Amino acid sequence: MATKIISGTEIAKQIREELKTEVAEMKEKHGVTPGLVTVLVGESPASVSYVTAKQRTAHDLGFHSVQDNQPEDITEDDLVALIEKYNQDPAIHGILVQLPLPRHIEESRIIFAIDPDKDVDGFHPVNVGKMVIGEQCFLPCTPAGIMEMIIRTGIETSGAEAVIVGRSNIVGKPMANLMLQKREGGNATVTLCHTRTKDMAFHTRRADILIVAAGRPKVVTADMVKEGVAVIDVGVNRIGKTPEGKAILCGDVDFEAVKEKASAITPVPGGVGPMTITMLMKNTVQAARQISGIA
Repeated sequence: MATKIISGTEIAKQIREELKTEVAEMKEKHGVTPGLVTVLVGESPASVSYVTAKQRTAHDLGFHSVQDNQPEDITEDDLVALIEKYNQDPAIHGILVQLPLPRHIEESRIIFAIDPDKDVDGFHPVNVGKMVIGEQCFLPCTPAGIMEMIIRTGIETSGAEAVIVGRSNIVGKPMANLMLQKREGGNATVTLCHTRTKDMAFHTRRADILIVAAGRPKVVTADMVKEGVAVIDVGVNRIGKTPEGKAILCGDVDFEAVKEKASAITPVPGGVGPMTITMLMKNTVQAARQISGIA
């Protein structure tokens, strides 16, 4: 059987079309336009690129979108005050502060300052706590995107051995939690590996579903997986440049070698990446519905 290449680009496109229809209906029937503000502190090229992509997507979907650029030397108190302004703004349903922040600003204080009802990144402790106990909440965007990919691709998770490499608060921990829950895309037996795991290959070879967010290029090789595994590669690593100066990217999985054994696998680029921004948009539409009382 040929390996299925899971295109995050195509799945994200499907979801965005669904959201575009939903947004148009919200405007027509309820007079509500989802509002998203992205706050950028400083001028990091990577952060500028990410925020630009988020704003472009929001605009394409018909959102009320605001880009708020702040100088790198903004004080922590002033940034908290800015967030509070958007907490109180009825036209804004989702608030995203682009991370990382400058060193003089405590990220946790900024995340905690966002109204949980507008925390479309899903990082606030209220939303994290609700996720853990299976309550309705905003899910972190990358794990939510992975869940959509798994479900829409038809990968069977119930009773499956799911192995996750990486224990970050953004991907690994929430991913493990979601996959063990009694829910669509869940009911898996989950193993969470990290930098202190002894003999990681022992665990990855057992995986029916392998999700890799290690942050190191091609760390998972073909000898570390079994035949028929479904692989979700979260990593995006810059490993060089083309003669034209374009970045050469690869994932945390040795794609060319592992795809020969996998039943399904995500590419890099074009895999998980497009899903993350799309789920941010989905969370913003959800926030607009909740705040506006639309069933």
